[in-house]
Amino acid sequence: MAKLVNTSFSEFNSDTVNLSSERSNKAKSSRTWLFSQLNGLQDKEDLNFPYKYESKHINYGSFQRKTKIRELDDVDLMFCFIADGATYSKSSFGNVYTIHTSDAGQRLKNLSDLDILNSRRLVNKVKLSLTQIEQYKSADLHSKGEAATLDLVSYEWVFDIVPSFYTDTDLYLIPDGNGAWKPTDPRIDQKRVTDTNQSNNGRTLQLIRTLKHWNRRNSTHTIPSYLFENIVINFVNSKSELNQWIDFNIKEFFNYLSSAIFNSVDDPKGFQGDLNTFTFSEKTAISIKADWAYQKAKEAVYAEISEKDQQKSISKWREVFGPDFPTYG
Repeated sequence: MAKLVNTSFSEFNSDTVNLSSERSNKAKSSRTWLFSQLNGLQDKEDLNFPYKYESKHINYGSFQRKTKIRELDDVDLMFCFIADGATYSKSSFGNVYTIHTSDAGQRLKNLSDLDILNSRRLVNKVKLSLTQIEQYKSADLHSKGEAATLDLVSYEWVFDIVPSFYTDTDLYLIPDGNGAWKPTDPRIDQKRVTDTNQSNNGRTLQLIRTLKHWNRRNSTHTIPSYLFENIVINFVNSKSELNQWIDFNIKEFFNYLSSAIFNSVDDPKGFQGDLNTFTFSEKTAISIKADWAYQKAKEAVYAEISEKDQQKSISKWREVFGPDFPTYG
């Protein structure tokens, strides 16, 4: 309960939206321990685990970018292997890569088909090797076939472990789910959100998280998290600067989303093309809901600023964000 709109948003973000520092710290510690265990797999007798490229491992995803909201369900990491004599080539169309192992070490050859490294077999190798690590209850393939998912006994989150190779062109190759490889570079996403946050006095991250809660629980069609994050960043970058009050920024974002959902949203890494794959009817439904939220947000801001009615404003924000938003009092 809160008597001021600003306080209600602070309570909402602290108690409902943001990950607790205790869980975040526990997840980071657990991730560090997991990396240490994965790094030791290459030395286990008869496992033939491919050799690590430890300095090129990457923590990535929304947890690493600090845009994750409750509850913490997954933590992503890229485990990098050395090429060990392997080479790569790119197809003449699309972003499909092939890793050739004719001159590679035996550990990569073991996972190859006719001297072509099969990304599915490497993911499976990681999966099976996870059984060598104690304290975990299961290791299953991610539904996209790009990662091995490790489910912890003691905690609510899982780890998605993506095998990767670092290339001489300063990008990473990861499984494409079909046996081949695709390029990525999560450092670009990290830099983009960090730079945007810093140039807006640290206000971007909280705006993303608060709006993600709305998207997850209140939008007509839930927008995929990565797409939604990029839409919010595009919104922030379209402005000279964010307002110091988060409710003003939220109001303006809903207005932005009502039209921006019809536009292309390019992958900032340059690999995936347009991230916005909604149909026109789905975009229309999202636009209508965003406009509804904008109208409610306008009423909330008007009640707060012009009518000096904090209770009415908080009530309007509860209509937008649902029953998790604090009541007046």
